[in-house]
Amino acid sequence: MEFEERLRDREAWSIGDGCSAERVLDLLSTKTVFLVIRECFYGTSRFEDFATRAGTSAPAVSRALRQLESARIVARVRYREQGKRAHDEYRLTAAGEDLLPLFLSLMQWGDKYLQDGRPPLSFVETGTGRAMRVRVTADPTPETPSADIEIRLNPAGRHGRRCRP
Repeated sequence: MEFEERLRDREAWSIGDGCSAERVLDLLSTKTVFLVIRECFYGTSRFEDFATRAGTSAPAVSRALRQLESARIVARVRYREQGKRAHDEYRLTAAGEDLLPLFLSLMQWGDKYLQDGRPPLSFVETGTGRAMRVRVTADPTPETPSADIEIRLNPAGRHGRRCRP
């Protein structure tokens, strides 16, 4: 990337607190926050399931959900099973759904540089089975919503490791 002419003297200007990347990192500041978002994309919605699937403590999940709720990334939705008391579910908001490219690009980078052999999961377009990938492009390519993405388990990689089904 290259700066436009008036921005090339980096000592003459500063974004300061207005840097969007810094603000996102502040918001997604813990591993638990990111894993809760991952679990939302994977369909997890109940509090007790987040702790189990994210492999972390209930207090850490509670903090992450409060942080994401205050940032309007997740919304709490009440539900009641017949004959039982009311509980809350957590669902991604439109702002949360807009994190999909960020989530997939981190997964894509990890698949390429951190996996020995084949990555444990594939993300494909439902119906066509075409692999999903994130790219930087100027082309007006239509977005694929998360509801139209299927997650598939890959066979064991070179070292026999794979995700648990």
